[in-house]
Amino acid sequence: MKRSRVKASLATRLHRKIAPSLPWRSSPDRAETLAPHPTRSENPANSGKTPHRLRSIAAGWAIAQVLLLSAPAFANLPKEREPLNYGQLLEKIENNEVAEVELDPAGQVARVKLKSQAANDPPYTVRLFETNPELIEQLREQGINFTSNPSRDNSTAIPIIANLLLVFLLIAGLMAIVRRTGQAGNNALNFGKSKARFQMEAKTGVVFDDVAGIEEAKEELQEVVTFLKQPERFTAIGAKIPKGVLLIGPPGTGKTLLAKAIAGEAGVPFFSISGSEFVEMFVGVGASRVRDLFRKAKENAPCIVFIDEIDAVGRQRGAGIGGGNDEREQTLNQLLTEMDGFEGNNGIIVIAATNRPDVLDTAILRPGRFDRQITVDLPAYKGRLGILEVHARNKKLSAEVGLEAIARRTPGFSGADLANLLNEAAILTARRRKEEITPLEIDDAIDRITIGLSLTPLLDSKKKRLIAYHEVGHALLMTLCKNADPLNKVTIVPRSGGVGGFAQQSFNEEMVDSGLYTRGWILDRIVITLGGRAAEQEVFGDSEVTIGASNDLKVVATLAREMVTRYGMSDLGPMALESPGNEVFLGRDLMSRSEYSEEVAAQIDRQVRAIAERGYEEARRIIRENRVLLDRLVDLLLERETIDGEEFRQIVAQYTDLPERQLVSSI
Repeated sequence: MKRSRVKASLATRLHRKIAPSLPWRSSPDRAETLAPHPTRSENPANSGKTPHRLRSIAAGWAIAQVLLLSAPAFANLPKEREPLNYGQLLEKIENNEVAEVELDPAGQVARVKLKSQAANDPPYTVRLFETNPELIEQLREQGINFTSNPSRDNSTAIPIIANLLLVFLLIAGLMAIVRRTGQAGNNALNFGKSKARFQMEAKTGVVFDDVAGIEEAKEELQEVVTFLKQPERFTAIGAKIPKGVLLIGPPGTGKTLLAKAIAGEAGVPFFSISGSEFVEMFVGVGASRVRDLFRKAKENAPCIVFIDEIDAVGRQRGAGIGGGNDEREQTLNQLLTEMDGFEGNNGIIVIAATNRPDVLDTAILRPGRFDRQITVDLPAYKGRLGILEVHARNKKLSAEVGLEAIARRTPGFSGADLANLLNEAAILTARRRKEEITPLEIDDAIDRITIGLSLTPLLDSKKKRLIAYHEVGHALLMTLCKNADPLNKVTIVPRSGGVGGFAQQSFNEEMVDSGLYTRGWILDRIVITLGGRAAEQEVFGDSEVTIGASNDLKVVATLAREMVTRYGMSDLGPMALESPGNEVFLGRDLMSRSEYSEEVAAQIDRQVRAIAERGYEEARRIIRENRVLLDRLVDLLLERETIDGEEFRQIVAQYTDLPERQLVSSI
């Protein structure tokens, strides 16, 4: 009993605490209803559930309290005022229900205060028409107080701002045009200025020790340096400083490098410009730049003026179809005048470089302008060795790499080619993750430069076997012909550019350097060139001959025709019937003039054809007599894909009586 009384008292306290906040707190019946039932508290079975029920009841009361207390707030919200239209406003004015009216003509609205409204109530807003004469009239008749307070109207400001912005843009555009016009005027005044790069003390970083392979040219140019450093040594005995030095040679032989070495050795002001920088689209600009260049050179004499690719401005005047280029001719005339005119240019040495001396005007080559013409030719063996030593200074070469062997394998390479060779070998070494350049990288670099980039080898197929017979046909004739250069290697690994394989020779450097080819060498060269076509026809027959020998046939036609028309190595006798091709745009005649009659032309064609046919029959005969050896070499090449020249010669010696001298490799 005592325990149930305590529970009852707790329920009563909770009810007294929560009930006053409820809307039915004044209802005694409701309070009695919510009070706990005394008999339920006395039941022992329900005693444990009472606190949980009290909690649920308390939570329900709290939620109900929030919802019910918020209801009056929503109920007290002001209802949206129904707007008045223009007609209703006129009716209320007639009924004298309007207290005051505030007109806003700019916004076309009227704010109306009715007499029935409280002082704090907001006025009604009525939309007006553009003209409202009846409204003003009724307001005056009824004696209603009305005012006119126009709101701020931004509609007129927007057009004004837009116009001001347009004016500002126009002014800015005019200022930009004026500024650009001023710059164009300055550029127009600078058109005649020289674009030569000037160095007060030429810091090219190149001296004569860095130039190898052209010792004769270095000796000639060493005197120019001495002229610049010690002019009194020559003027004391009446010698004059040469005004111009023309460097002539194929591309990549080091003409520009020599000019840099002269500037680096002399230590005098150095002007460098390209011949193409003189000529512009405006007539007279080139001549003005020549004058400006020599004016600056006179101010800094003694000095060196280097003109690279002088053939761009020094071509023959009046050359080509329709005469020459007037602007280029004016520039050339001004250059000739500056180099040897009425006014002397003491202490100024002009060094020019070109690889096309045949197109230069004769006036520019005479003494007094370019006094010295130095030929910078392709380097010989010693020159190539010196160039390789210079470019190998910063390369990590293995002990197996011999620069002498590389120099012997690269006849006809220029200095730029040799530098590129070592650089390609270094790139291949880095790509293969090696620490030093080995002979393998050197061989691959030479093949990449001369033949092309190696591709994925062909799979075993008829095409691969046909290419193998073609290349072995070349290689076999290289080995068996007594006047031929020895074979270096033969391979059927394809190369970029559509090359399926190749047979490479090691050319005689003395013959290549001197350019003195014998008649026997040329005839054997024709036989070797036709060896691939002969092998295809002997092995596969006429129907299986491919177009792979198309380039070989062009080489044979050129060699045979030169033998007949230029070298006098035919039955026509020692007669030079043709000269090298003359281009019309280089100052030559428009139509090529025939130097022989039609009868002689027919004889030339017969001689060329006879030489080619004799060479082809000789190639077929050698292939036919060595068919077993040919098949043996083809099987070995298909297995290895590359055969070295020394091993190839040893195999050939087993089947033929190969002379002992041809067994020794020239590498």
